[in-house]
Amino acid sequence: MSRRNIAKKRNIYPDPLYNSKLITMLTVRILKNGKKGLAQKIIYQALDIIKNKTNNDPLEILEKAIRNATPLVEVKARRIGGSTYQVPMEVRAYRGTNLALRWISKFANNRAGHSMALKLANEIIDSSNENSQTIRKREETHRMAEANKAFAHYRY
Repeated sequence: MSRRNIAKKRNIYPDPLYNSKLITMLTVRILKNGKKGLAQKIIYQALDIIKNKTNNDPLEILEKAIRNATPLVEVKARRIGGSTYQVPMEVRAYRGTNLALRWISKFANNRAGHSMALKLANEIIDSSNENSQTIRKREETHRMAEANKAFAHYRY
């Protein structure tokens, strides 16, 4: 067990334009070198691209993409008697959302193209349609948990 204090959960303030906490969380994932204004600009441009491509509310598409990408179970390494087992654990809602946002930003960054806003918009649209790298990552996580279901009795 860790002897340190437990980290306090910080309040997340909604973003100024869409008044959404999800966009603030995504901003933190896109953020590089403390340039929050630039990260927000990238996200707002991506949302404008989504609005132009789909003719729908970009916030709804973002929420749907995150819902589709959120894993329900994951595996955690647990040492028991000198051997390490991959134990499947249920994912809490906040961690699931964080994982989905992390995967969306990571796979958007890995896409081919010049503009990060365009890459992010395409990744969000593909995730909402359930055919992106993010969705494959979620499926892979679920498959790992299913394969290691035999070790589920080792949960903490």
